[in-house]
Amino acid sequence: MNIPEHRKAIDRLDAHIVRLLNERTKHVLAIGDMKLKAGEEIYAPHRERAVLQRICQSNEGPVTDDQLCAIYREIMSSALALEKTMSIAYLGPEATFTHQAAIRRFGSSLRYVSQKTIADVFTEVSKNRADYGVVPVENTTEGVVTHTLDMFVDSDLKIVSQIVLPIQYCVAGNGRLRDIRRLHVHPQALAQCRQWVQQHLPKVEIFETSSNARSAELAAKGKTNAAVTGLLAAEKYGLSVLEQDIQDNAANATRFLVLGRQCSPPTGDDRTSLLVSVADKAGALYQAIAAFRRHKINMTKIESRPSKRKAWEYFFFIDCDGHVQDRKVVKAIQLLGEHCNFIKVLGSYPNTE
Repeated sequence: MNIPEHRKAIDRLDAHIVRLLNERTKHVLAIGDMKLKAGEEIYAPHRERAVLQRICQSNEGPVTDDQLCAIYREIMSSALALEKTMSIAYLGPEATFTHQAAIRRFGSSLRYVSQKTIADVFTEVSKNRADYGVVPVENTTEGVVTHTLDMFVDSDLKIVSQIVLPIQYCVAGNGRLRDIRRLHVHPQALAQCRQWVQQHLPKVEIFETSSNARSAELAAKGKTNAAVTGLLAAEKYGLSVLEQDIQDNAANATRFLVLGRQCSPPTGDDRTSLLVSVADKAGALYQAIAAFRRHKINMTKIESRPSKRKAWEYFFFIDCDGHVQDRKVVKAIQLLGEHCNFIKVLGSYPNTE
């Protein structure tokens, strides 16, 4: 085939793809209408996961699985936007990694609402001003985001999904790397790129900022300014990338939580998050978490936080494999309750990424 023949074939296929996409969307809208009438949530992480797994299993290339998932993410995002005017609250400002994580999960067709604080994200969702919220919960280099954990103590919101985003920092500016005199950087970003900054910009004056997006905004004000920021923020403020991937840990990643009002159904590969308070006596925590060992459940995380209600009283945040509807998880939680003053299921969600 010559080039004109290839182009004619592409045109025919495009027309076929458009027809099929519209046919697919009609089925999605019909399901969405049924869900709305039944009072169910439109967004279904378990179904989303099943669709992405199925298309990857049938993929024969040359399109890669990641590329195919990105395409389908936007197909599903456009369908969600047609089903309901959905808004996603996230810890802002615009072009931060949380914003990037939200787009990665929900696609670009929905309405995104930037919030100043993690508490504001919780409030927007709990008061039904946003359908879902996205907040950071832990980083592989800097550990947990304590304020996110603390918010769950008094919130009725559920964790409905998680997003694990590789965090890649760059130095961006409008001048040259050797001419940088002022470096704008968020404290978390500096902590994750400290070795690179000390080695390559030892004499540069460092100015801490409130966000990676703010760093990029300030860097755009002069040719001797630069920012440690993300690619999305650099692009938003028209900065040139002077050096890429400057994070000290090549495996640097942040885990984000999607907040909603209803838990996802089981998928067969899930994670459950719990909040517990144990009795103030010797061996209480050991006896409590023995419930997971007894029922052969993998406990993937435990984190303690002061209750802020009584001196020396602590809450424990626990992640374990399985869904709250799984028989062995139900039994483990029942046994856990015998040694705890308080148990709260924060959510069960697909154990993706």
